[in-house]
Amino acid sequence: MPPNQNPEQAARDRIDAMLAECGWVVQDKKTISFGAGIGIAVREYQTDIGPADYVLFVDKKAVGVIEAKRGELGQNITAIEDQTTGYATARLKWVNNSEPLPFLYESTGIITRFTDGRDPKPRSREVFSFHRPETFLKWLEAGTSLRARIAAMPPLNPDQLPVAALGLRDCQEIAVTKLETSLKLNKPGALIQMATGSSRASTAASGTSASTASSSGP
Repeated sequence: MPPNQNPEQAARDRIDAMLAECGWVVQDKKTISFGAGIGIAVREYQTDIGPADYVLFVDKKAVGVIEAKRGELGQNITAIEDQTTGYATARLKWVNNSEPLPFLYESTGIITRFTDGRDPKPRSREVFSFHRPETFLKWLEAGTSLRARIAAMPPLNPDQLPVAALGLRDCQEIAVTKLETSLKLNKPGALIQMATGSSRASTAASGTSASTASSSGP
């Protein structure tokens, strides 16, 4: 830590560097220039409940907030998620944000957690870095989050056709159906266990194809 710098300032320096590495232009609220890049991160942006540590803008539109905390608070960082949500739902100064900002972070510059507020049941997860502005732009153009699209996937065999008509075996239909059910319940840590010779590779391809066809696109 540089001389005369407190832990919160050190955390913000780390966050500034992380944002810059991910393609964000970091600015102070007094010198905002939306033309400086596709993604702008503004420090201490004023809201009707006080200044947010960072407000993120993509293509001149507010899309997210970052709540910054000093490093020693990293072990309890999930405890401040309500604070982040408060800023995401607050009214921003100088811009018209009629809906909550969808992308939320808590970060010490060492530990960073992310929540996509568009998910059916939003929950935070630890990430290695901030997302790039271009990634947010693609997500917003898609209209809904990946988890929302997965939750809306139609069943593999809605008409209850014979399994042979799907080009699958009984065990394959069961495996794919149970996997998709697990994903819809927001349980991504599923494991398919099948015997040797049960066409595991084609089962994986069938599950991937069905999920992609159902969840891709806007």
